[in-house]
Amino acid sequence: MTTAAAGRSAPAKHMWPLYAAGFTTAFGAHGIAANLGGHAQGAVTSLLVLGGLLALYDGAEVLLKPVFGTLADRIGARPVLLGGLVAFAAASALYVVADSPGWLWAARLGQGAAASAFSPSASALVARLNPAAKHGRAFGSYGFYKSIGYTLGPLLGGVLVWVGGLRLLFAVLAALGAAVAVWAALSVPVVPPLPKARQTVLDLARRLADPAFLAPTSALAAATAALSVGVGFLPVSGRAAGLGTVATGAAVSVLAACAAVVQPKAGRALDQGRLTTCTGITAGLVLTAAGMGCAMLPGLTGILVGAALIGAGTGLITPLGFAALAASTPTERLGQTMGAAELGRELGDAGGPLLVATVASLTTLTHGYAALAVILALGPMITLLRVHLKRG
Repeated sequence: MTTAAAGRSAPAKHMWPLYAAGFTTAFGAHGIAANLGGHAQGAVTSLLVLGGLLALYDGAEVLLKPVFGTLADRIGARPVLLGGLVAFAAASALYVVADSPGWLWAARLGQGAAASAFSPSASALVARLNPAAKHGRAFGSYGFYKSIGYTLGPLLGGVLVWVGGLRLLFAVLAALGAAVAVWAALSVPVVPPLPKARQTVLDLARRLADPAFLAPTSALAAATAALSVGVGFLPVSGRAAGLGTVATGAAVSVLAACAAVVQPKAGRALDQGRLTTCTGITAGLVLTAAGMGCAMLPGLTGILVGAALIGAGTGLITPLGFAALAASTPTERLGQTMGAAELGRELGDAGGPLLVATVASLTTLTHGYAALAVILALGPMITLLRVHLKRG
């Protein structure tokens, strides 16, 4: 192998465990969430309890991702990544050993806290281990494997639960977390923390209020909101239209598949100069808003086209948003920025369904889709207005 070839192949070796970490957090989040209601009757005694169990994972991430992101900047992203993966494996094994409702709550909380550590650390390492010219491709690939985790979670998780119950799914997650931790320990190089100037709370507030942070983070939150609404509410629309579970499941699969396919392509286009961050994110928001509009149409066609457009739009926004954050952030603050950006995504993940559900409860689900579509379209409208004013 030539030196040049070795230089090209080395980053791939370092990146695979990071892609696996992205897959793990996505698979763990959706694999259990999709199977709690129907297969954990001893622990899930009401919809309120189910809601609490579902909220534990996301709640831990909302609270802890910025904290662990900052810790990654202070001591290095690699130890936080490894510690989070080990903790995820331990929390998953906890329910395997102690099969009881109380320990299910503890295990789910532990998984969310652990994912809060290794998810932003993996994103920071994706940026640190790749030159700026390859950030689009790197984040596109990272997003691809995360989307695969979101897609396979409900499907493969359902099979595992059907074969051996919820404990088997937790056992697989424990083995997965441990295997990825060992893989990362062997393959991911030590990336020491960089020296940085003292930062006050005011300095942090100014940096997070900067449009260079707010614009991509808002787009990522919007994309996650649309994705969460698509996964949660398109099956509801399908059932209301008289469609079977196969058809509604296909719609969700189309959404996830489109997001997975588009992300690497969008990242490569950014790196090659065929796409700019502003143009790509704007196009992604337009596609996502159009997808919400199509979801308002009755029947299978509207649902499938809506799912495809939502998936393609979020697939455009996600790698470009993270690449923009990496480009505008001092390298020594990458962990903190990625943690804060992940917090924005979690808020979108919760806020999108909450908005649609609130509007739908007062009117109809169609109006709920319309409300989110309008919000998604505001970004492109503001961008076009700014361009028009500059030209004028």
